[in-house]
Amino acid sequence: MPSFDVVSEASLVEVRNAIDQANKEVGTRFDFKGSDARVEQKERELTLFADSDFQLGQVRDIVNAKMTKRGVDVRFLDIGKVEKIGGDKVKQVVKVKNGIESDAAKKIVKAIKDAKMKVQASIQGDAVRIAGAKRDDLQAAIALLKKSSTDLPLDFNNFRD
Repeated sequence: MPSFDVVSEASLVEVRNAIDQANKEVGTRFDFKGSDARVEQKERELTLFADSDFQLGQVRDIVNAKMTKRGVDVRFLDIGKVEKIGGDKVKQVVKVKNGIESDAAKKIVKAIKDAKMKVQASIQGDAVRIAGAKRDDLQAAIALLKKSSTDLPLDFNNFRD
């Protein structure tokens, strides 16, 4: 029975490349001369550092631009609160989302069932597996999910015949 998985995960290699490019740009930009602006990455957690709120916003914009350029959807980024750290320096923690939360997975399953398609959707951990008798039905399900899901970046992989 043909099937595929609906997942939501960012490529950590591309995230690392985007962070490296962002740090390089921050280091060469004139408006950041003499400042302590930078981006650090620990697994799925990015920490943005800057001397002021304005500079922090600029660093965040640079990171977003580099992520987009590297093909990483910015909807993967969960931006936290701005924290003060000694003097007038600030930092902000940004988490890189991985997997589909249970609420979003339930919405995906409900959307498939409401469309009355000849496919079955089941939640498999942090992914949703969709199986059907025909490839055309699965392709219609992919088209439906691409059109309906705007708040979560979805990938479709593990397609089996």
